[in-house]
Amino acid sequence: MDAVSVWRIADWDLDVGTSDSGSIYKHQCMSCGQTSGAAVTADGPDVWCLRHAKRTGHTEFRGTVTTFFRASLAEGPR
Repeated sequence: MDAVSVWRIADWDLDVGTSDSGSIYKHQCMSCGQTSGAAVTADGPDVWCLRHAKRTGHTEFRGTVTTFFRASLAEGPR
């Protein structure tokens, strides 16, 4: 008996997710490692950085934005 394989070639798209989940923002102090906590807008983490700088004198921060994506089978021929 011979093995039979079936291959389906398809194109896929990757788009920013369209669910209700928007991006998530979080900032971290590069001096001490403390973090702002996650928020759905950058406003809260930005204010956290300014308050943290005022309180500690630390001035360098890393901002992380998490964005969600959705993979889907492309429609029609390419």
